[in-house]
Amino acid sequence: MLGKRFSPHLSFISHLKKNLSLIKTILLSLIFTPQLVHAEYGLNLPKGVTSISRDIYGLHMLIFWVCVGIAVLVFGVMIWSMIFHRKSRGAVASNFHESTAVELVWTLVPLAVLIAIAFPATKVLIDLENTEKADMTVKITGYQWKWQYEYMDEGVSFFSSLNKASSDATRDDAARAKNPNYLLDVDNRLVLPTGKRIRFLMTSNDVIHSWWVRDLGVKQDANPGFINDSWAKIDVPGVYRGQCAELCGKDHGFMPIVVEAKSEADYKAWIGEQKERQKAAAAAGDREWSKDELMAQGQKVYSGSCASCHGVTGQGIPGVFPAITGSPIASGDIKTHINIVLNGKAGTAMQAFGKQLNDSDLAAVITYERNALGNSKGDLVQPSTIKSAR
Repeated sequence: MLGKRFSPHLSFISHLKKNLSLIKTILLSLIFTPQLVHAEYGLNLPKGVTSISRDIYGLHMLIFWVCVGIAVLVFGVMIWSMIFHRKSRGAVASNFHESTAVELVWTLVPLAVLIAIAFPATKVLIDLENTEKADMTVKITGYQWKWQYEYMDEGVSFFSSLNKASSDATRDDAARAKNPNYLLDVDNRLVLPTGKRIRFLMTSNDVIHSWWVRDLGVKQDANPGFINDSWAKIDVPGVYRGQCAELCGKDHGFMPIVVEAKSEADYKAWIGEQKERQKAAAAAGDREWSKDELMAQGQKVYSGSCASCHGVTGQGIPGVFPAITGSPIASGDIKTHINIVLNGKAGTAMQAFGKQLNDSDLAAVITYERNALGNSKGDLVQPSTIKSAR
């Protein structure tokens, strides 16, 4: 009877002994692998490269040390009381119902601490919200899942998306391991000058996003239908990375931010290049493109703007995103195809690309979708057709 009663326990012990080596391996891996799995590991806020980020850091450290002092005092008194006023030493607890002095102390002291903290906290908060006297303004619009940057004083505008190397690496383990900035790099960086007070206007075209760059000390929600603002003055040239800090959809983790701070002279040269690029794009929309040109450009646009939903091969995701291959849109009336790419489809994840892409890119990607990915309609779309359809 005893053997039967304890047989499940004996079986468990036997099983545990057999798997002891496996358990040891798991425990050792948990102990020694943190350095391998953490791309970056820190125990404190960074100081950043702007005055406001350093003010935030200073406020954080002030409150941290106040909390440390309170903890040392409170736990010190507790530990001292437990050691020197324990029962084994003959200590007898006092017996009283209430003490006005004690109640005043534990009410007024925390109140004084909170008031003392409130002064520097209020100063930093007011400074954080003061966007006056800006030297330049950049409007930032969140899209699923990219950012649009508009330099309000320069007439320069472009979209910034996850770069192709990171996008391709999502399906390739080897490429992912070799990419030092996996999911943290973009095709078009936000370039800003150092030494200038920059005002950021934040809004969204679809859902709530949040533009966050740690080293700048800027984190602001981008809400559809509203404009929030923030500011920064970057002191040190360099590349600073951030991410969307709001859960905004299935590709939330594929919406990085890269800010490149340049000297004023280099920034002005970059602005000149962007203006020339926009002029070239406008001129490209006024000429006739060959099929080879449209297909080559269309493949690039499709990879950057369409493949994340419809798939690299155009097969889509059954039940979630429709396929391009053999679809009634890509194989049907060309005007319907142009309209849905330009204006999107309400109630679905299909975005309106009319504001995101220029006439040449739209013509190219529609031509590509109708003549690749398993489709062979043979028709071409010229930029002039897109321009007249807007």
